[in-house]
Amino acid sequence: MNSTTLGLLTGLALGFAGAFGGFTAFLVVLVLAALGLLVGRFLDGKLDLSQLAGAGRDRG
Repeated sequence: MNSTTLGLLTGLALGFAGAFGGFTAFLVVLVLAALGLLVGRFLDGKLDLSQLAGAGRDRG
């Protein structure tokens, strides 16, 4: 699945949540979509969390 298709499906899901569930459902779907994106990028190896964990160590 390419980025265009994934973006289209995410937009459709957010649209349906906003249309049928209201603003709160829209926000819940938006947060879960963002979390899913982060997990997917981490599992694909495109997100390096070690930069966040080691950010404070270099200052000393």
